[in-house]
Amino acid sequence: MAKSDTLLTSTNIKNLYTKTLNLVFAVILLFITLTMIIGVVRLFYRIGELFQEGGITGNYLYIFADVLTLFILIELSRSLFEYFTSHRLRLTPIIDAGIVFVLRHIMIDLFNHKLETDNIYALSVLLLALGAIRVSASINFQRNENASPHSELGESDTHR
Repeated sequence: MAKSDTLLTSTNIKNLYTKTLNLVFAVILLFITLTMIIGVVRLFYRIGELFQEGGITGNYLYIFADVLTLFILIELSRSLFEYFTSHRLRLTPIIDAGIVFVLRHIMIDLFNHKLETDNIYALSVLLLALGAIRVSASINFQRNENASPHSELGESDTHR
């Protein structure tokens, strides 16, 4: 009797954990979605400001930073949405968001002429490491897809 009570308690704890985790990810996804909507509205507002001012150099930097930030938010929201379909966080969209974030930082600092040589080397090594992780994750994913039993028949053959 004690063993079945332990299993029941363990199952209840797992269910509570899963529901809590789903709720937390849903709230995070909601905030990211709201942030993206606000970001797009602000982007259109800044484009309007661009027409009102004579030079575009100052506002261009802000528009550029906003667009790249929206790309990062899109990649993170894709990763969270993927969690709801597969109940796993995929590494690829997270690494893609990291690469876009580092590239955003490099481009903004290069545009402002604030990037020094040692920072260029450090960010280059970081990009190289993120790129290597991204490529190895993609190769590993393709290898696992080729080894799965559905790949021999093909998905389209099973539904005919």
